[in-house]
Amino acid sequence: MRTSIERLKRRSDFLRVAAAKRRFTTPGLVLQVLPRPRNGDRAPLRVGFTVTKKVGKAVVRNRTRRRLRAAAAAVLPDHGPQGHDLVLIGRNTTNARPFGALVGDLETALHRLKVWRREPDEKVPDDR
Repeated sequence: MRTSIERLKRRSDFLRVAAAKRRFTTPGLVLQVLPRPRNGDRAPLRVGFTVTKKVGKAVVRNRTRRRLRAAAAAVLPDHGPQGHDLVLIGRNTTNARPFGALVGDLETALHRLKVWRREPDEKVPDDR
């Protein structure tokens, strides 16, 4: 089941997610997560992207944001947690990182923060 994804755009939403202090850092990105209260039906996943000026000038920051959006588009529709707000923060190494490794970083962060959503037909491995 693919999840519908909305965008975080207001500064107050970004600050609220950051205040939750639930984050995981990988070499390619930082992922912040905040569960939202449910409104009757399942709330959609919302994602925001940010890159600071420390990463570089506008061209570099925009390229970094595009790479984060592409990685999110590859992973989050199938495995993103519904009813959560996610913020992906670009780092200095995001542009130089191979795209496969960047996608792996996002998957690792989702697993480590325990918000990875399994496919209905995906089997849980035995821990024997």
